[in-house]
Amino acid sequence: MTSTPVRLGAPPARRVGEDRLAGVREPSVDVGAYFDLDHGLVDRTIFSDTALYRQELRRVFAPSWLFLAHESQFKKPGDFFSTYMGADPVIVTMGKDRRLRAFLNACRHRGMRVCRADEGAAKAFTCSYHGWSYDTSGKLINVPNGEDYPAHFEQDQWGLIEVAQLDSYQGLVFATWNPEAPPLREALGGLTWYLDAMLDRDPEGTEVIGGVHKWVLEGNWKLAAEQFASDWYHVNISHASALMVMSPTGKGPKTEIVQTPGRQYTDPLGHGHGFPTHPKSRFDDRIVHAHTDYEALRERLGDARVEGPMTTGHGTVFPNFSYLPVNGSIRVWHPKGPDKMEVWAWTIVDKSAPDEVKDAQRIYNLRTFGPSGIFEQDDGENWSEVQATAHGFVAGSMTLNYQMGLGLESEDGIHPGTTGRLYSDGAARGFYARWRDLMNTPAWHEKAGGTTGETSGETSCEKDTS
Repeated sequence: MTSTPVRLGAPPARRVGEDRLAGVREPSVDVGAYFDLDHGLVDRTIFSDTALYRQELRRVFAPSWLFLAHESQFKKPGDFFSTYMGADPVIVTMGKDRRLRAFLNACRHRGMRVCRADEGAAKAFTCSYHGWSYDTSGKLINVPNGEDYPAHFEQDQWGLIEVAQLDSYQGLVFATWNPEAPPLREALGGLTWYLDAMLDRDPEGTEVIGGVHKWVLEGNWKLAAEQFASDWYHVNISHASALMVMSPTGKGPKTEIVQTPGRQYTDPLGHGHGFPTHPKSRFDDRIVHAHTDYEALRERLGDARVEGPMTTGHGTVFPNFSYLPVNGSIRVWHPKGPDKMEVWAWTIVDKSAPDEVKDAQRIYNLRTFGPSGIFEQDDGENWSEVQATAHGFVAGSMTLNYQMGLGLESEDGIHPGTTGRLYSDGAARGFYARWRDLMNTPAWHEKAGGTTGETSGETSCEKDTS
């Protein structure tokens, strides 16, 4: 089998003006008063306050590793994909050297986006305002009327602002603005064991199919992220009608499946993953299920993963990337203010699976967790209804109960790290503990002398994308 390597971007060179973030000062709120996580209590204000939203953009999103795209979206030099890191528009592109890089999608002249397409292929990105043009390595290659600039104007210093670090894990591409962030694998912590139940099933890896589905919901992004980290509790209530439709009899799943045993993993870095352990808790497509060689997967990944995280589970990589292993759904909750989020969702499949199996996975995913999916619509309605009452004076300042499973977490000797019962708020408490700690810690750019990334040198990491 031949392979075409995707090379991941080296640390960017420093450019003019990239130390300006050190001068950005906004008032900060001590969010400690909004939590008593030892007793499972959360102040609802964190979902609606505009000042807190501004603070989380600079202290949660700017310092964290954020999901950008899947390696399979980039097949040849010039391929690009437009996305967001928090509220910042970003271009991910493959250069002539097949290296993936990510840049702020903003012209260094007046700040307009230089790429207004969702995805495609391009040799250069040209701002439609004044015509400044950049190549796929971010270099400024054309300035109209350049002779009218002063002698001290150095064109090579005004390239696109590049992320401080970019890396991938099992085909998932992440980046951060933070030059001081730990390596991606370290930032994923113990969640990698659980992620691999979805990402490492096939020796050839994974790919995304069917494009990106996008929709907007009224609701704070944290409502979705925490649910995917921790909330199996809502399934039998919110999705009762969907479970009835999905069951073979049309009357709903059997009691032992409804009340399935399971575990919930809580990572100290804010990640979470919940999963049933009943052998029939696999609401996957019949074609996909029939194709799956569970014995081979037991050999590859072990019994504990096949019987646990590979079932109908759910997970979140802090802060805003979530996934559903059995559905093959991966998604990002892009924040659009304290009251709105934009959901971007992909279908991920095993690369070596036959085309008919891949297509069955795609269709099944759309029917269940696409924008019109029978489960997805229930979730969206819940989050929007929760947000609808968040601005009332009394309702908006009430204390919320996150006590389920409190004190029941342990190391069970089967699943790595700290786990609790499936029905638990444990991973949600862990999610908010991480959010609280980041919100109360000045980010690298708020420290004296901080920059967006003064780094040098070349590194590369080659990935097989065949």
